[in-house]
Amino acid sequence: MVYKNIVVEKKDGIAWITINRPKVLNALNTETIKELTDAVSELEDDKKIKVAVLKGAGDKAFIAGADIKEMKDMSVLEAKNFAEHGHHLLSCIRQSRIPFIAMINGYALGGGCELLMSCDITIAGRNAKIGQPEINLGISPGFCGTQCLPRLVGRAKAKELLLTGDTINAEEAHRIGLLTRVVDDDKLLQETEKLAKKIGSKSSVQTSFIKALVNKGTDIDMHSACALEVSYFSSSFSTFDQKEGMSAFLDKRKPGFKGK
Repeated sequence: MVYKNIVVEKKDGIAWITINRPKVLNALNTETIKELTDAVSELEDDKKIKVAVLKGAGDKAFIAGADIKEMKDMSVLEAKNFAEHGHHLLSCIRQSRIPFIAMINGYALGGGCELLMSCDITIAGRNAKIGQPEINLGISPGFCGTQCLPRLVGRAKAKELLLTGDTINAEEAHRIGLLTRVVDDDKLLQETEKLAKKIGSKSSVQTSFIKALVNKGTDIDMHSACALEVSYFSSSFSTFDQKEGMSAFLDKRKPGFKGK
């Protein structure tokens, strides 16, 4: 599929999705959100893809937020539709079988912060700046920021960030649990690729199982979550990858997982 605002590259089981609007710091407009949603759907159907990486074009921003120029004169109905498109995109990423890695260079603000929070793993360069500054524009977050942030960093810290609109650096974001890891800027691409390849070398059946278990389990009570884990665990024994993984362990060799 040909896109106008994003670039999708596939190599060695990894899909690299680049938001390609560097002149506006990769701001999310309606068209870009729809293209990202289509790309996630396309990758979901491509069984060769085991991991996806989201990144921003240029060296200044992952995503500096939603496109304020487009939003400024929206009606209530238009704003509702815009937010719903954003929520749908984030939901598609969370529900995808594919582990998503957000590679954060520069600014990840507003919609950029919300998009990174929908990903499974977040890796950032030390120059990254992260926040939810919507309150400074006279609005509240519209792409799940008020719901995702407290689930990651706790209610009190989330309220502080949301109510002040403050931007924090990568080290602070990592300390409070908003980022998985922080690396030197000049090693960001290299470390992201290394991480993606490591996850991609595992059984794609199990990466999808584990992602689903964590996402579903943390939204239900502990008893139900543990029953869900037992169900997924036992289902694993119907797969080729379980037999191959255990045989390889006993044979002291590298497993040849097939994702089935």
